[in-house]
Amino acid sequence: MDNASRYLEDFSVGMEFHSGPKLVSEADIIRYATEYDPQYYHLDPEAAKHSQFGQLIGSGLHTLSLSFRLFFDLDLWPKAIIASPGMNNLKWLLPLLPGDAISISAEITEVRPSRSKPDRGLVIMDHKTTNQRGEVILTVECLHMLRRRPEPAAGG
Repeated sequence: MDNASRYLEDFSVGMEFHSGPKLVSEADIIRYATEYDPQYYHLDPEAAKHSQFGQLIGSGLHTLSLSFRLFFDLDLWPKAIIASPGMNNLKWLLPLLPGDAISISAEITEVRPSRSKPDRGLVIMDHKTTNQRGEVILTVECLHMLRRRPEPAAGG
């Protein structure tokens, strides 16, 4: 089954999805921080040496954004996706470092048809972002609202 024809009914607990790696440069980290999270340990490699981290690190929000990009590049449900009603238990476990190659994995923990809106439901997934050393740097539970498979047209 191609991804374009996947709907809520095509997903089940235990299914896992994995991305390829994304290399993150020092310039990437500084560019993101300049725009969205201008703290010295994200912006200035020399000043960051005097931080609790001892070096430049990526913003946690940058890590989350990159993780989402890697996940959505998997294009699991292009016709079915409606929106996300939220995330739970977001944790930054280790910093994103210049030169890290990060990848994501996501495992379905629940598939729940909506009781009030029969045309949709939720897929709940545990997302993990790891670096090239296999260290988990971010975890988050994500809720993905998906369409259910459309009913065939009557008389069709």
